Amino acid sequence: MEILAINPGSTSTKIGLFKDDKPIFKESISHNVSDLSKFSTSFEQKDFRTQAVLEILAENNIDLKTINAVIGRGGILKPLEAGVYRVNEAMLSELKNATVDHPSNIGAVIANEIAKEIGIPAYIADPVCVDEFEDVARVSGLKEIERPSLSHALNIRATLFKYAAEVKKSVREINAVIAHLGGGISITPIKNGRMVDVSMANDGGPFSPKRSGALPTTRLIKFSFKSGKSEKELIDYITKRGGLVSHLGTNDLRKVTEMINTGDAHAKLIFDAMCYQIAKEIGAMSTVIKGNVEATLLTGGMSHNEMLVNEVKDRVSWIAPVRVYPGEEELEALASAVVRVSKGIEEAKEYR
Repeated sequence: MEILAINPGSTSTKIGLFKDDKPIFKESISHNVSDLSKFSTSFEQKDFRTQAVLEILAENNIDLKTINAVIGRGGILKPLEAGVYRVNEAMLSELKNATVDHPSNIGAVIANEIAKEIGIPAYIADPVCVDEFEDVARVSGLKEIERPSLSHALNIRATLFKYAAEVKKSVREINAVIAHLGGGISITPIKNGRMVDVSMANDGGPFSPKRSGALPTTRLIKFSFKSGKSEKELIDYITKRGGLVSHLGTNDLRKVTEMINTGDAHAKLIFDAMCYQIAKEIGAMSTVIKGNVEATLLTGGMSHNEMLVNEVKDRVSWIAPVRVYPGEEELEALASAVVRVSKGIEEAKEYR
């Protein structure tokens, strides 16, 4: 199969053409901020971005007629079961009227625009709103607040399928803990192939390069009132200027490693604290599946860092063997989702 994968970002649209899950062509299309500012919502950018994708494909002599399927990055939809979904009118309508504006909301739209021109299917896979929580996982300590399921589901499930292929099992046979370690961190217990809980990247769990993770509640409330910041400013503060940025002024783990190697004791303390919190959360999520953990899987950009991997392994390898799948290749993950459908490993779902 030839598969076109599309991943819209805030100022770019990444595209990749794949032969099954092997890349043939990849490009990151940069968009001028002044051009994007003409649109009041991400959804309104659909024609502009679609045209940009088509122009790049034409410039590189890519014949649309050779493409068998198009898949876009899934947007912020209602909570849904993990898997691959056909783009349909119900999905497009919800994305058009989305209450949360995000560039990923037009991944499905661009995919659909291109697919319908050549009469092929359009899909999304495992958006951030994947929700397979058991009821007990939803309950917080305040009746007014329910724990939501938001995570790096696309990379988490791509990693799950890689591991399943290696051990020659169906994903439904697997109980594991998967830690996505990137600019944000998501750690989830996998119970018979399902993501039954998660420490959300923005709402708890370990701090990361940019995000604060879980904070002492009463101190956070006092800080919020004293800060003079608006609701949006506070959310931006803990999701963009927290973690390593707050303590060390950088979100680049390579720079932090360099600081440690030159004898910076404070950088070592903050790095150790992040590893400590990652390991502690892996331990906590192991209890969700009652210790029946066959493997702990580390993935995401930070899992390239040997020092971090070794620190985490040192704390959690007693729970289960640790396997590392470095990086977060979103285009590859999207293409592999279509391949799973084509091979009958997964069945494409209808969005309702």
